[in-house]
Amino acid sequence: MMPSFSYVRPGTLQEAVQHLSAKGAVVHGGGTDLLTCLRERIVDVQKVVSIQGLKDLYGVKETAGGGLRIGALTTITEVAEHPVIRERYPGLAQGAAEVASPPLRNQGTIGGNLCQKPRCWYFRGDFHCLRKGGDTCYAPFGENQFHAIFGSGDICYIVHPSDTAPCLSALNAEIEIAGPAGRRLLPAAEFHVLPEDYVMQETWLAPGEILTAVRLPPPPPGLRSTYRKVRARRSWDFALAGVALALQFDGDRVAGGRVVLSGAAPVPWRSRPVEDAVIGKTLDRQTIAAAAQAVVADAEPLAKNAYKIPLFRGVIEEELERISRP
Repeated sequence: MMPSFSYVRPGTLQEAVQHLSAKGAVVHGGGTDLLTCLRERIVDVQKVVSIQGLKDLYGVKETAGGGLRIGALTTITEVAEHPVIRERYPGLAQGAAEVASPPLRNQGTIGGNLCQKPRCWYFRGDFHCLRKGGDTCYAPFGENQFHAIFGSGDICYIVHPSDTAPCLSALNAEIEIAGPAGRRLLPAAEFHVLPEDYVMQETWLAPGEILTAVRLPPPPPGLRSTYRKVRARRSWDFALAGVALALQFDGDRVAGGRVVLSGAAPVPWRSRPVEDAVIGKTLDRQTIAAAAQAVVADAEPLAKNAYKIPLFRGVIEEELERISRP
């Protein structure tokens, strides 16, 4: 049963910000996650603000110096298939292609993929958990096979569901935000909220703020990027384990870059141990083996998700071997 709410479709970004500043207002873009949240009553909604009429939030445009601006309402399919993204940022195109199923990629947007609610069955179910204002996280004592092995803070064990967010973090992208105080840019790596900072919020969007675009910097010389996702069923499921690599090569040597995990933590999880293991070195068998061990050095699995330990080791090993071949 859907709750009662008002629906508005503003014609300008300023009007949208004004409507979203009201209590109980939520943004409607592609709607693939919002409709589920409304049916399951996991958000308190009084007003739905559609931004589908805001033309500036669509499409992929080149920026000065060879970067890209991707409007928040650009569909996941467009991101996966755009020729410039595929050429310059193949890891992001791969991540977008791994999202959900073709119909959902055709409807869902890059902005919505970054802002979606977690898929934890306690949060989505009839449980008044911490993330919904309760006093208990049920995952440590229950069915936790799909939950976090990093970053929970012993507070909340969700895993962030996005496949594009780890790629954008690895690529050093920025999130463009508009709100009552004007416009601001936030690094993609800082866009999502750890439970220890605020357990009831997924992003650092303030009331009235809208994610308007993603900005990708020009790819540095020698950049190679990939995304790998392991899931139970290829046709649908969210990541059990995944990794976004964006490594800068100088010949055979890794000169710099970022490694960001999916299916691992409440936010896209940057793996500095893997970065430390590979930067400054060639990706030979010894280096890759060391990186595969390093990725889970600080992991804290729960009773039913320890299988993620060897899974992440294997994913890191295979992806580093793949990216080492130009």
